[in-house]
Amino acid sequence: MKILAIECTHGYASAAVSDGDCLVERSLADWQKTAESLVPLVMQAMEAAGVTVAELDGVAVSAGPGSFTALRIGLSVAKGIAFGAGLPLVPVPTMLAMAEAASEQLASTRIVPVIPSRVGEYFYAIFSTENGVLSEIESSRCLVSELPARLADLSGEFAIVSRSSDLLADEVPSLAPHLADASTFSAASLLRYARKALAEGLGESASGAVPDYRQAFTPVQRPA
Repeated sequence: MKILAIECTHGYASAAVSDGDCLVERSLADWQKTAESLVPLVMQAMEAAGVTVAELDGVAVSAGPGSFTALRIGLSVAKGIAFGAGLPLVPVPTMLAMAEAASEQLASTRIVPVIPSRVGEYFYAIFSTENGVLSEIESSRCLVSELPARLADLSGEFAIVSRSSDLLADEVPSLAPHLADASTFSAASLLRYARKALAEGLGESASGAVPDYRQAFTPVQRPA
């Protein structure tokens, strides 16, 4: 199964192409240039993999939550490719994909992916894992100062996975022992979910896919 995956919810953008046996991935370090660089990045990954759009079985995109602007860019590119080629589109829940990627490397049975929201706020979710199966316990958004209280009921060992682990450690030192860097989370992390969804016929029409914003866009009010 040949799949193109796109991830640009926060931190940096990446594109991955898999044919089941071979995986090619390209990433963009300069996140501020995602708008003009994502399509060339996707084309680079496709060319390196030797896969054309016509050969794809589907397109996967990280659906959020995350940066409002980045979500729109990522989904727009994914929808454009899928719609133009008549391919199914798989929006992948970002925090679930983060938790799945972390569960392959961490021994913790409870995993808490954390993604920046507005200034001083974070999206978070709590997952438990048993026999390789993840189950979501809770998902919400809160001030960074509220995170310890939100996680207080987690007994024993748990891991907070975040691309902002250093910043979180500075903001809430009590969380530092539980922090794990999520730099390994990328477009390739979307593929397991996407393969399963496509195999089960759960891909969506590109025209109907929407991002998981979880917050209303608030325009910046600038003085006259």
